[in-house]
Amino acid sequence: MYYIYILTNKYNTTFYIGVTNNIARRLDEHGGKHVQGFTNKYNLTKLVYFEEYTDIREALQREKQLKNWHREWKMNLIKVMNPKFKDLMGDPETSSG
Repeated sequence: MYYIYILTNKYNTTFYIGVTNNIARRLDEHGGKHVQGFTNKYNLTKLVYFEEYTDIREALQREKQLKNWHREWKMNLIKVMNPKFKDLMGDPETSSG
């Protein structure tokens, strides 16, 4: 399984969109500050959105699409799954519904 995901900070002011085949490990890397760069600089540790894919090409295509979206479009997408922008980090596979 592959995931595209959106992280934000506690103020929901900055977004990071990524793709991984192991969402728990990847979120741990972001949250544990093991990943230097954008997510660390802006303290993006709150998982607010994700999608599952079986095909890596589809996941990468969707990641690229979302990265090109305007901020308002991303906000609206997140609100469909997570209207209160709660942190889904606990268990993303069961937090979507």
